[in-house]
Amino acid sequence: MNNISIDELKKFVNTNIDKFHSEKIARLSRLELREILKSKNPYLFKAKNLNTAADLINDLLAAFLSSSEEKLFGDFLEKLAIFISSKTYGGHKSSSTGVDLEFSIKDATYLVSVKSGSKWGNSTSKAKQNTDLQKALATVRQGNRSANVIPVIGMCYGHQRTTTVKGILNITGQNFWELISGDENLYINIVEPIGYRAKEHNDNFLRERARLMNIFTKQFIDGFCDDGIINWDKLVEFNSGNKIKSKQISN
Repeated sequence: MNNISIDELKKFVNTNIDKFHSEKIARLSRLELREILKSKNPYLFKAKNLNTAADLINDLLAAFLSSSEEKLFGDFLEKLAIFISSKTYGGHKSSSTGVDLEFSIKDATYLVSVKSGSKWGNSTSKAKQNTDLQKALATVRQGNRSANVIPVIGMCYGHQRTTTVKGILNITGQNFWELISGDENLYINIVEPIGYRAKEHNDNFLRERARLMNIFTKQFIDGFCDDGIINWDKLVEFNSGNKIKSKQISN
């Protein structure tokens, strides 16, 4: 095992956290009102008694951006895990479906699917993930039946105890980062560099969000309000209507 230096860690994190923030703002800039109106549940927003265009747009943006941000940050954590493992155990990005990282410690080969946290999927996605890991395990063992191969679901945060379920190691938080680095304090050491220029990035993001809030609020009022009142029938029809009216097909 090789140790990873704090300077190496900071350099990688600083570069890639910049990319995370840049992509987050780029995705925000590419958004269109129709995209978020089509993608979110209008009945939920009616149930929440949102009666002003500004409140509705604020909630729509928050819901849309939360899922987008989570995906982007999950991708960042996956890259970070691969980088750390490459420095400590010669790990590399896996080519197997459903496997993100492969590395070896002594005589054991680890096949790792990296997840952000323990609430990473529903029962269907978890079943598929387990199947993918078992297939990758079988592929490795085809070349060497006696190989010690350990399929892993590694979760980057959380305090759940390490368990083995159906032959798959489930490892979380501090234990996961220690597994790929050999350092029990790594989970703390990555906190400071992840905050690199955080205020600057957040200020840029909030400016872009405010700009879109103003644009989308005006567009929404023009398209879905009658004399300043939200026309929910029109909004729901835009979101969910899929019947072709007879006059539209008469030509």
